[in-house]
Amino acid sequence: MKIVILDGYTLNPGDLSWDKLKNLGDVEIYDRTPAELTVERIKDADIVLTNKSPISKKDMEQCKNLKFISVLATGYNIVETAYAKERNIVVSNIPTYGTASVGQFTIALLLEICHHIGEHSRSVKNGDWAECKDWTYWNYPLIELEGKTMGIIGYGKIGQKTGQIAQAMGMKVLANASHPNPALESDTCRYVDIDELMENSDVVVLHCPLTPSTSGIINKNNIAKMKDGVIIINDSRGPLIVEEDLRDALNSGKVAYAACDVVSTEPIRTDNPLLSAKNIIITPHIAWAPIEARKRLMDYTIENIQKFIEGNPVNVVNK
Repeated sequence: MKIVILDGYTLNPGDLSWDKLKNLGDVEIYDRTPAELTVERIKDADIVLTNKSPISKKDMEQCKNLKFISVLATGYNIVETAYAKERNIVVSNIPTYGTASVGQFTIALLLEICHHIGEHSRSVKNGDWAECKDWTYWNYPLIELEGKTMGIIGYGKIGQKTGQIAQAMGMKVLANASHPNPALESDTCRYVDIDELMENSDVVVLHCPLTPSTSGIINKNNIAKMKDGVIIINDSRGPLIVEEDLRDALNSGKVAYAACDVVSTEPIRTDNPLLSAKNIIITPHIAWAPIEARKRLMDYTIENIQKFIEGNPVNVVNK
């Protein structure tokens, strides 16, 4: 059984072990794979692991032994799953490894917006406090979250985790989901449609998958429905936002602050519109990346492969 990893460095830059995977077959590990080398590296493989390296129909057509693709992530739009199904190539993902990490990171972004902790620390280290005439100062407005409303678009496991933390801080949650769970509703959490969420949220958080219906869901028309001074946070998928529209809303002040851990093209391009926006935090797609989450991802991947070898594949996305 030949197993090829196309882009292993992101998951494991050296602080995890591939040993359990090596017990399952003949393993070839590549840190990174340019698109032009994909076929050469996987043409004889039975199993391929990929995080963000695309596998197209054209690639699969040249890989006659390919039986299983294990995506080292939750999102799997990098694989042409419809063609894989035609070829009886099973595609699996890892749906739950990053719930705690991404929920925590969402709140970290929000708290940084509310308190500008990093900027105030830098100010102190630059000597501003030592030279201050008063015993305290702040360089940015500070925001208290208790009593405010967080709208969460996509209320799956990650959205629910973020909502739990928000409620623990005294916020109310408006949730939008394709499959609402009434058991989650309470005095501080209820399901609403998109328009009600947009109109009534102080903070709008994106935790939904990228689909034709959610692509560009944050656009000038929906932003116009929002409160003046709204905060927008996206650590789901970059194309959920029309970046030019968010830039314009930030620069006009309609949106007070935004934080994005994802952008439309990654790595970010130097001409990305968000780089010319005011009051935005941009981080390099790291919400998923604490070692605890990456270890879970590794363990679940091994389980996916073991189950496939046993003839009982799990987490299949192209049934």
